[in-house]
Amino acid sequence: MSIILNGIAASPGIAEGTVRVVSGVADIASFEEGDVLVAELTEPSMVIMMNKAVAIVTDRGGITTHAAIVSRELGVPCVVSTKTGTTDLKNGMRVRVDGSTGTVEVLE
Repeated sequence: MSIILNGIAASPGIAEGTVRVVSGVADIASFEEGDVLVAELTEPSMVIMMNKAVAIVTDRGGITTHAAIVSRELGVPCVVSTKTGTTDLKNGMRVRVDGSTGTVEVLE
């Protein structure tokens, strides 16, 4: 395993899952239970996907942004402000998200 991203630890916990890069509500149909939601930012229209996500990773944001607040409410690990999550992570990759340390590792 290797750490591919570092960001801000926004919601504690560790989860493993398959990456699904999303840009908005158009991605709801392809998002599956247990996916890792990866987005530039999250917005209220994405809550349906956030409820299914095992973890959340965003390019931007801080501990008071939508992704961080909702992930804490849901008890889902979250790392925000990775800067390049949506470009470095590809659909189908298996990753481990550590919302306590702010790291994302690729599982090999």
